[in-house]
Amino acid sequence: MPTTTTTDGIELHFDAHGDGDETLLLVCGLGAQSINYDVEFCHSLAALGVRVVRFDNRDTGLSSHLHDAEVDVLGAVVAATAGEPVDSAYLLSDMAADAVTVLDALEVDRAHVVGASMGGMIAQTIAIEHPDRVQSLTSIMSTTGEPDVGTPDAEVLGSLLGVLSPSEDRAARIEAAVSLNRIIGTQWCFDEVRVRARAAEAIDRAYDPAGTGRQLAAILASGSRADSLGSVDASTVVLHGDADPLVHHSGGVRTAELVPGAELRTLDRMGHDLPPEYWPQIVDGVASAVARARV
Repeated sequence: MPTTTTTDGIELHFDAHGDGDETLLLVCGLGAQSINYDVEFCHSLAALGVRVVRFDNRDTGLSSHLHDAEVDVLGAVVAATAGEPVDSAYLLSDMAADAVTVLDALEVDRAHVVGASMGGMIAQTIAIEHPDRVQSLTSIMSTTGEPDVGTPDAEVLGSLLGVLSPSEDRAARIEAAVSLNRIIGTQWCFDEVRVRARAAEAIDRAYDPAGTGRQLAAILASGSRADSLGSVDASTVVLHGDADPLVHHSGGVRTAELVPGAELRTLDRMGHDLPPEYWPQIVDGVASAVARARV
């Protein structure tokens, strides 16, 4: 797996699928590793005539983990809820710059940028802060950072914070991941066997709940992008399930309202995951953004 290093010493691991002339960059969500974007899903996207690149964000997978950076996650949640400043080791802007570093390593001037959940927040930030690097934008099950849209159900937030508690027992780690996915995932097609296997693969590859906590603090500390999303001029498609309990559908609606010319596609009964049953719709949404950018 190739690597590159940012100017502040963060090592980033990435891989590529397909050999198209254009590049599509997949940005991962909270605590998610690059393998969360299944190889088969990457191949479906590559069929659009693009090279698909996925990478591990800082604090996940095989990329650098900031183990020396201590963050009070519960304190960050309380501060954000009260509208107070949030202490964080880094911001979404730093993670957006990481993504640009990957593009630099690949000598890619502009890419089609796709992000899910926190990855959508990072993708939006790339389009805001590095507009010359974004050919098209697809924001999936994400939100704007405003406190009154995209908010999670109370039960879900508690389960998420539970996953951030470290465990020495592999089976318990897997069970916690499966339990969270059972709550936030798409209910009508939830496949426990698949979810359990993917959880085990991710945990065996890298396990760092503290790193996920640092990412969550980064989200909370970064605040709202509402005032800046109006500057995005990339071809944009917003995809969001109407049964998402982690990032409410209102987050996607609001994103599409703020980005000029954005196309909103609501995915019927989809929760907060990317089940294979929805891959054709997701790929079609990405294809729409890519096609509009090519005109």
